[in-house]
Amino acid sequence: MVTKRYPLSITPYYLSLINPDDPEDPVRKQAIPSIQEISMSTMGMEDPLGEKEDSVVPGLVHRYPDRVLMVLTDICPMLCRHCTRKREWRRGGWVRTATEIEAMLDYLRQNTSVRDVILSGGDPLTLSTSHLEAIISRIREIKHIEIIRIGSRFPVVLPQRIDAELCNMLSKYGPIWLNTHFNHPREVTEEAAAACDRLLRAGVPVNNQTVLLRGINDSVEIQTKLCQSLLRAKVRPYYLFQCDEVQGTEHLRTSVDVGIKIIEGMRGHTSGLAVPNFVVDLSQGGGKVPLQPNYVLSMNEDELLLKNYEGKVFRYRNPNSQNREKETVAAPPVSGVVESLLADADLPAKAKGEANADRIVIRS
Repeated sequence: MVTKRYPLSITPYYLSLINPDDPEDPVRKQAIPSIQEISMSTMGMEDPLGEKEDSVVPGLVHRYPDRVLMVLTDICPMLCRHCTRKREWRRGGWVRTATEIEAMLDYLRQNTSVRDVILSGGDPLTLSTSHLEAIISRIREIKHIEIIRIGSRFPVVLPQRIDAELCNMLSKYGPIWLNTHFNHPREVTEEAAAACDRLLRAGVPVNNQTVLLRGINDSVEIQTKLCQSLLRAKVRPYYLFQCDEVQGTEHLRTSVDVGIKIIEGMRGHTSGLAVPNFVVDLSQGGGKVPLQPNYVLSMNEDELLLKNYEGKVFRYRNPNSQNREKETVAAPPVSGVVESLLADADLPAKAKGEANADRIVIRS
């Protein structure tokens, strides 16, 4: 019943990662259909990001000033159950025609503000290497295009696609960056890490964009393990996306505060390199908005009251031209907010040495 509306497609490699004895397996949940995809399908939107409205020619989305998205195909090696473009599945497999590609290239030639082109789909690596090269080489002929990015989940679901032929081709047209999509530490296998290593050796840096998914990776422990595993594979954790409001994905969506708490639980407790940017991609083409825990408790022209990763509160002097002269005469007083916090905690304010003489530490 579900597959009549939302088909099933999975690679044998990715299927081998599923534990058949665990119905709650986090790899399984990303690939195998659930009845909730249709029982909750009235919630959400077909095109929550408003890509159709921002399409300047068929397949070319120009939302941000200096970058565009080229959707080359709707074919993927695996149909992820949380896919943002789930609406395309019912149209069957298609690849942009030569005429459509030429229209995209014409737009790029005429718009010199565009410096960054993102190849997307579907998955653009479903195209043959020669077909992909024919497109990339023509983009590279446009002088004002500085960066080409490729969005692909092949390193995760079929790492064997990242072969010598592909890497040799990509190495000729840099700078090219590849954004991939690991969602769980069990996906970071030896095969996947080797695929990323081949890309890096070809001069293609690899970033990761994770989607926050209920029952799959919605905890500090799993996200930390995932991001640390990615760094060991030389992949940079780039984004943690709030799952888009797509029809057929409601059962996989968490509340936004789950993502904020995950970032709060990671910040300071692991390397900053391992902490991705948590973002919400707004509906109706509003674009990405980064969300962070609130570390600023108060702020004025003289000082800030900041909370660190341990929950301790610090006063930090805010340098500005108006208060700089008087501060050389006398240290600023403890703010009323700090006094209130100290009174509530019944703790003395403790200055941390001469170098930190204008910081007040409140021990939690």
